Amino acid sequence: MRDIAVTLLFALGCFYTLKRPYVGILVWSWLGFMNPHRLCYGFAYTLPFSYIIALLTVVVYAISNEPKALPKDKLVVLIIVFLLWMSVSTIFAMNPVDANEYYIRVLKIFFPVLLSMTLFKSRERIHQLLWVIIVSIGFFGVKGGIFTVLSGGSFHVFGPPESFLEENNALAVAELMVIPLMVYMRGQLEQHWQKQLMLFCIVAMAFSALGSQSRGAFLAMSGLGGYFWLQSKRKVPVTLALIILVSVLYQFLPESWYQRMDTIKTYDQDESAQGRIRAWTFAYHVANDRLFGGGYQLWARVIYRQYLPGYTDEMPAYVAHSIYFHVLGEHGWIGLLLFLTIFFLAWRYCSQVAKLTKNNPEKKWQGDLATMIKLSLLSYLTGGAFLSLSYLDLTWQLVAIIILLKEMATPITKVPGLIDRKLNPDLEIQTKKEKQRRLWHNPE
Repeated sequence: MRDIAVTLLFALGCFYTLKRPYVGILVWSWLGFMNPHRLCYGFAYTLPFSYIIALLTVVVYAISNEPKALPKDKLVVLIIVFLLWMSVSTIFAMNPVDANEYYIRVLKIFFPVLLSMTLFKSRERIHQLLWVIIVSIGFFGVKGGIFTVLSGGSFHVFGPPESFLEENNALAVAELMVIPLMVYMRGQLEQHWQKQLMLFCIVAMAFSALGSQSRGAFLAMSGLGGYFWLQSKRKVPVTLALIILVSVLYQFLPESWYQRMDTIKTYDQDESAQGRIRAWTFAYHVANDRLFGGGYQLWARVIYRQYLPGYTDEMPAYVAHSIYFHVLGEHGWIGLLLFLTIFFLAWRYCSQVAKLTKNNPEKKWQGDLATMIKLSLLSYLTGGAFLSLSYLDLTWQLVAIIILLKEMATPITKVPGLIDRKLNPDLEIQTKKEKQRRLWHNPE
């Protein structure tokens, strides 16, 4: 039944893609975030859904009247430069076979992100993309949160198989990134029961993140709590709420959770932590020796022996387990600088959009969403300090959304008859004759 249901949903998505190519990006994102076919046990498990929807989307997009130009923005330029830099680092990769394979995987992430910057230029489309993200990751988060409560938090919660979020640590950080988006969408709902249902899902997602017993998620939650407290104008109520929340969680969480978190303080006695420190040192030495870094998948024993003093074959060859050292080792100092600059600008864009739309009721939703995306990025940048999620598709999709919000929020000179179609591709495309008539008969 699962195979049939997933295949029918996919076929329905393909049908609507023939009419509107942006639907193809929604289906593509659903497959990337949720991996629904990996939850099947029959023929659907191995069907190339992503390849089919990618090809269909590109063909329909190419022949459609949808806008093709990327936003004229420095952040878009930086993302393209980062992609080109990663391409060059792949050419000079130390583990070329695995690097080339992983490079294709990264391209599959960035390509729909770039396409979405040309297709999702209206509130309705952005909201549809947000719902795909929320439902896809929320499926595992809500289910995992209920499981965590019923089991007393004694077991880990894992994500979709064969995806970036399969590991419990990665899923937990993704859940914390999605919670702010759920808070935003809850504010957009009108029915009381819908708001209450979303609140239940948010709480379940939080319990699921805790149930992962992830140290990265713990740091991300601490960062979110600290940021909320700093930004709050009513610090006393927020402080009381945090104290109550911590007290409840203290009674609920099992002893194994506290033992896991205690290893943050006793990192010198934890083999996993020591392995990460060795990986960070290894990445540092590789970046110092090679301008383009070691390329994708350089985390092999033969390369460890070359760049890490004192390394022996008895030691595990860990991946960096840090978005920062991950990029540093694979793409060098310049690659890391590009990576950090992208997220610095994305963070600033969030603040700028909130400021630009502060006194505009029609654009208030843009500022609200930008504020929540900032919290999502905070979860990623703190939790990712201990996880290898440098190319997480969710993160880059959020960067694309904030670029679109910045473009929509920035005041521009209006051209009668043209500006509405630029900002809302869902409007009916007018004929060339009608366009000319509107321009020539402009009363101004």
